[in-house]
Amino acid sequence: MRGYSEAVKADVRRRMSPPHRQSVARISEELGIHVITLYKWRKTWRLQGEVVPASEKEPEGWSAADKFTVVLETAGLNATELSAYCRERGLFPEQVSRWRQAATDANAKPVLTMAEQKELEKLRALAEDPRYAQRAWELQQARAREDAVASTTLPGDRGLAGSGGVSGFGGRDARQDQ
Repeated sequence: MRGYSEAVKADVRRRMSPPHRQSVARISEELGIHVITLYKWRKTWRLQGEVVPASEKEPEGWSAADKFTVVLETAGLNATELSAYCRERGLFPEQVSRWRQAATDANAKPVLTMAEQKELEKLRALAEDPRYAQRAWELQQARAREDAVASTTLPGDRGLAGSGGVSGFGGRDARQDQ
């Protein structure tokens, strides 16, 4: 196995990184380093948190992981430092701002909570069993009606949502009975 000096690795990292973004195949041809070696180096650098895009694509075509790495690297930079960072990597501060906003928006509200995911899995399992398919459908419809009523009540108005859900007995929700 052939060993490579740190200078050669630094040159390869520079070629792979923005703004150069040369492909692994091109670097392999030019330097005579096997592509598998280059892929291993790139993987190591990415795991260390460095921005090494997987292709020669423009920054907007980078993977979500590469964009998120840029967001993390620039999180504590002021405007001057951000501009210098962007110049070194062939980026625009506006791109970084969009990526930061996209990362924030992605984590703003989960699609489903863990409890809702478990409930959905339970309903799907019931729906697959012919003995319980009708009951699962009825539960799903009841919950949809309950959610619709809860979303239409005014603030401060208890309505059905505040009276214990579908059952209305003792403040217990019908969902807790299963």
